This record gives sequence, C-alpha cells and structure tokens, in this order.
Amino acid sequence: MPTPASRFRRAGRLTVVLTLILAACTLSASTAGSEPRPAATSPAASAATTLPPDDFYVPPGTLPEGRPGDVIRSREVNPGTPTPRALADTWQVMYRSTDALGKPRAATATVMVPKGGAPASRPVVGWGPGTQGPAFRCTPSRLIAKGALYEQWVINAMLEAGYAVAVPDYEGYRPAPKTTYMVGKSLGPALIDAVRAAQRLPAAGLSADAPVAFRGYSQGGGAALWAGEFQPDYAPELKLKGIVAGGVPGNLMEVALPLNGRPGSGFLFYALIGLNNTYAELKFDAVLNDAGRAMVADLEAGGCALEMINKYGNKPLSAYVTRSPLVDAAWVARYTENTLGRTPKIKVPVLQYHATQDALVEPHQADDLHKEYCAQGVPLTWETYDTTGRPPVADHLRPIQAADAEAMRYLADRFADRPATSNC
Repeated sequence: MPTPASRFRRAGRLTVVLTLILAACTLSASTAGSEPRPAATSPAASAATTLPPDDFYVPPGTLPEGRPGDVIRSREVNPGTPTPRALADTWQVMYRSTDALGKPRAATATVMVPKGGAPASRPVVGWGPGTQGPAFRCTPSRLIAKGALYEQWVINAMLEAGYAVAVPDYEGYRPAPKTTYMVGKSLGPALIDAVRAAQRLPAAGLSADAPVAFRGYSQGGGAALWAGEFQPDYAPELKLKGIVAGGVPGNLMEVALPLNGRPGSGFLFYALIGLNNTYAELKFDAVLNDAGRAMVADLEAGGCALEMINKYGNKPLSAYVTRSPLVDAAWVARYTENTLGRTPKIKVPVLQYHATQDALVEPHQADDLHKEYCAQGVPLTWETYDTTGRPPVADHLRPIQAADAEAMRYLADRFADRPATSNC
C-alpha cells in the first residue's frame, strides 16, 4: 500500500508532466515561426532565430535514389533546453521512408547521441513521440529544438543511460502539413527508418550492427508496436532486442467511439484528418459542414495538443459533419487495416502497459491486444496502472511516469541479452 508521501511524490510528478504539456504548447505557439541555427551558434540564438518557412522540412520534388532510411539531408542543432544540450549531440535529418500505400516518401526526425564515449558501441532506441498536433509548429523535431517537447524528460533518461535516440516526426510535417496521425501503416516504417537514418548518419558515428529497441507512449506506443510488426519483413537487418509500448491505441474504431463528445474528442477529429490525408478515397471534406471545414483548417494551421484538449474537447462529431464517417464502409476498411495484432510477426520481447481508467485511449482494446499477442506467442509482459478517480487526460498521462523505471530496466535487460519473462 503506498504511503501518503509516495502518493504525494507521484502526484507531484504527474503535475510536472501536465505542466510540461501546457508549457510546450505555449512555447510552440509563441515561437511558431522560429527555427534553430546550426549548432555553432549560441543556444539562445538557436532558440530564437526566425526562418519562416523552414525549407529543411520541404521534401525534394523528386526523391533521390536510395533505400528506406537513407539520409536525404541533415543539420546539427542545439536543443532549446540545457539538459539535452549537455547530454547529447543532436541532428535533424530528412530520410527516405515508406508511406501507408507502400510508396517512397520523405520524413524527418531528430537523432541524439550521448556525448563522449564511442558512438559505435551505443544501443539505439527509436522513441515514438505521442500526440503533438496537426500543425507544422507541433513537429516533434521543432519542439525538441525549441525546448518544448513534453516527453523530453523520457528522452533525457535514455541519453543518460548511454543510449542514442532517434525520434521521428512521422510522415507529413512540413510548412503545409499533411500529417498521418494514427495511421499505423505509416507510423511503423517512419519509426524504423528513423533508426536506420540514425545509423547511417556519418556524423553520428553509430553502428549498423547496434542493438535496437522501439519505445513509445500513446500514439508513440502504437508506433513502437507497428514498427515491431513491420520489422521482420521490412527491416530484418536491424538487431531488434525489444519493444516498450504504453497507452497503445491498437484498435482505431474502439478508441474512436468513446472519444466522441468527450474530453478527447479533439483527438478523434485529428485521427480523421490523419486518415483522410493518407487515403484519397475517404474524402473527409465531402461530409464536413462549414464548421467542420473551419475546424480542420484551424487545426492544421495552428492546432497542437493543448488546442485539441481545450478548444475541441467535449464536442460531438455531429457538430462538424453532415454524416458520420465512423460507420462508412470505406473508413471502416481503413480502420481495420490499421488495427494492431492482425499479423503475427513480432519476434522480440514486449513490455505493454496501460491505465485502467484511460479516457483518451480505451483500455479494454489494449487488453485485447495484449491477449492477441500472447496467443501469437509473443513473449509479452502486461502491466496496468490504477487511475481510478483521476480526471481525464491525467488518467492517460499517469503511466508515462509510473512505468518509466520499469521501462528503463526492461531496455537494459534487453540490451544485455538477459532472458525475458512473460506473464501471458
């Protein structure tokens, strides 16, 4: 039974996480047009330099020949907060990847390598960031460069442990954004290819034979498991050791329905935008009313996580559409295609965890996913964290901190090739 002091410490840490999200959204709004200079400039200058629009994120008209994970361009940057600046050398990279339709696409990411030591000896963690938002200012690599990524403390802990970290922006973050939020067929390759790009970036000095793990929470937890499902066929050369995935939205339909008209409804709207950006046949605009078209334009122009919570939370989808896409056959086909666990291909140990009362990512579908993986023979450890009585958003965020120590132990054990236990 937790002591009053331990409960207070955990509550304090959750308050810090919530405060970081609010600060991140505020900072990203106040610096929406800024981009970092190369690392040779001072940290203060790197956080405040204005370069609108940033052509670094604009894909070339014709992709150069190459393989998924090949670096198209890169630049060294100074993160906007002192801890990651002190811990790691950092680059932004554009690399070749593969979209949900199997076509080559450019994507961007951040590569962070701990200072000192021999980079070639370092394991590599592909960290899938959670929901940031559809606007260009919400791009994870831009938020890292500005010191505004709310999950930076998780990345810092992995850097302190000696791991190089690759953080994808996923597909579609550019000055005129067309993000692919919640499309697992895009998220998995983007995360895998961010790791490949980190290993192929000459300045980083990482080894192509480095042990690799995928880790993430919420959208990022989904990305980590999608990467695990893709890896055996898509990237068999990766020395994948394990996966840590929390708050996973494995079944889009089962996650979407409870969000409608509730605190997380803005995340539902964003998921519909992401699917529509990916699949031309969905034609979201055809079912939007004037308010819906204004909502989409507003989110893509400037919406990050805070706006989705505060501005579009507790709004019914019916206020924005003439008919619901949630039950339309074309949409249902794409939801189904982007459901985790349908193909038994994960070959490495998995730590999966979830909040018991999660208002943003429905917990029962995550439980069903873990049972499906167990039935497929995946060596999986399943953990839950009691969030009874916590307010929405806070209940979803609690496991990020609560599971961190276990997640770090799990990564260390996988990189040390210790046998994994399963509680299937």
